[in-house]
Amino acid sequence: MAAKSSFKNMVICLTVICLVCSSLLAFFNGLTEEPIRVAQAKKTETSLAQVMPAFERTEARSVELDGTEYPCYVATAGDAVVGYAVESSVIGFGGTLKVMVGFDAAGTVWSTMVLSHSETPGLGAKCTEPAFKDQFDRLDPAVKSLQVSKDGGDIDAITASTITSRAYTKAVADACRVYAALSAAPEHQE
Repeated sequence: MAAKSSFKNMVICLTVICLVCSSLLAFFNGLTEEPIRVAQAKKTETSLAQVMPAFERTEARSVELDGTEYPCYVATAGDAVVGYAVESSVIGFGGTLKVMVGFDAAGTVWSTMVLSHSETPGLGAKCTEPAFKDQFDRLDPAVKSLQVSKDGGDIDAITASTITSRAYTKAVADACRVYAALSAAPEHQE
């Protein structure tokens, strides 16, 4: 005999379905949480190794600047600080553009790396290619202007992708400001 359809039966059925689904989601979230955390930590370690001078260990920090929280890393070898890295996010043409910017101890941009982006394939996505991103390697922000050449700066924009080029350059400029705040902190004064 089939159950009679009533409001009470529908509510009970929907509640049971929601409980089962939420229990399954919670179970699989708990199951995948640690592997995701490990993979993210490995990705961060790889990024740090690519954007900073050689180091023995890093210490994670956070710097707030103009109401935005920036994840930062201080790299040391022995007792000496050898570099810093800052994660900077800006809005590009296709969405959020997240860049890791590494600095040597003197404040020169050592290298940059795109952590994630949603830019147009074949256009803005070229921000990950050496022809564009290598312009920032060993760049001294005190000497070069961190703006695209179209705006009077020293950075050559990606052809047909000025918005992404401006966003990437802004991410690096923001990271430079964060580096200045981080390196000026009392624990980093010699």
